[in-house]
Amino acid sequence: MPKISNKGRNMPESPIRKLVPYAEAATRKGRNIYQLNIGQPDIKTPQAALDAVKTNDIEVLSYSHSAGFESYRTKLAAYYKKNDIPVNADEIIVTTGGSEALMFAMGSITDPGDEVIIPEPFYANYNGFATASGVNIVPIKSSIENNFALPPISKFEELISEKTKAIILCNPGNPTGYLYTKEEIEQLAEIALKHDLFIVADEVYREFAYDGVKHHSIMSIPKLAQNAIMVDSVSKRYSMCGARIGCLVSKNQEVMKTAMKFAQARLSPPTFAQIASEAALDTPQEYFDEVIEEYTTRRNILIEGLEKIEGVKVAKPKGAFYCIAELPVENADDFAQWLLEEFEMDNETIMVAPAAGFYSTPNTGLNQVRIAYVLKKENLIRAIEILEVALKQYNK
Repeated sequence: MPKISNKGRNMPESPIRKLVPYAEAATRKGRNIYQLNIGQPDIKTPQAALDAVKTNDIEVLSYSHSAGFESYRTKLAAYYKKNDIPVNADEIIVTTGGSEALMFAMGSITDPGDEVIIPEPFYANYNGFATASGVNIVPIKSSIENNFALPPISKFEELISEKTKAIILCNPGNPTGYLYTKEEIEQLAEIALKHDLFIVADEVYREFAYDGVKHHSIMSIPKLAQNAIMVDSVSKRYSMCGARIGCLVSKNQEVMKTAMKFAQARLSPPTFAQIASEAALDTPQEYFDEVIEEYTTRRNILIEGLEKIEGVKVAKPKGAFYCIAELPVENADDFAQWLLEEFEMDNETIMVAPAAGFYSTPNTGLNQVRIAYVLKKENLIRAIEILEVALKQYNK
């Protein structure tokens, strides 16, 4: 019988989606599930984006340029300049989601056996992208004790070797919600320049910064122009996860020429989704103001509720819409599955993402979960009530 590749065998399951079969079984039993496991916003997609597709009179759904529509890239560049990111349209490649942008970045700057340093916990799919690229992740652990702030630069230097090609950063962080300070970004810039490394910054949650704190892009540091690569997406900003439109951005022309070869190999990003994404750029600031106010309220409800549960420790996020909670359990994977298979409270339960899958270091984060506060306020309150009761029952 033909054999599966070692790469395929080593490809990790998604901690976010691997519990879906248990959720589907619970749903078939008639249970209502509050889904705290996935970053699918319930905020309405901007009407302009939806209308751009509904009212379009295209007669032939053709390919676009491999880099994406020039009109879209031009409008994207204008958006970035408003956010202190001075780039031009030819420094942007439109991708099929931020995921493809990350794959293009890894394919352009690493070879099999190379290493990338990533503060952990990190977006779980980085593990998958690294496996697919034959790249080794070198994790550097951040701590819930200080809200998952950037580890000391000296710790990064200890891990840099001749195989190190890049530092990958998610800012604001998924799954932690940590928003890196200007000083932390500048420290990373210095180490990248000192050791001639790339910094790949996943900035898809840029708009989600709370408490008056400003997001600082890696692309806003002029001296880092040849070292900085930014990954972005419309998924969260405009509540358009299903559009699957992202982009890769860099002022390094060699990186962009190389990434274009990967872009050409997959032909082009989806046409209708680009049309919607271009229209979404006309979304007024009021939309974002309302979204930030809503998520700030949700965050406060969630954090305050979790802090009242005995034995739970939680880091307070400054951005994105996730938090990491440490639970009074030995194995969060077992607990998350139990919630779906065996537990119910008035025929309701919750779904969380076990956090071990957001680490690269084995046996780390075993008692942690990632919670996405993408539910309405009343549903979040109910989900917290269910979690408190579930923990008491599970620990009996």
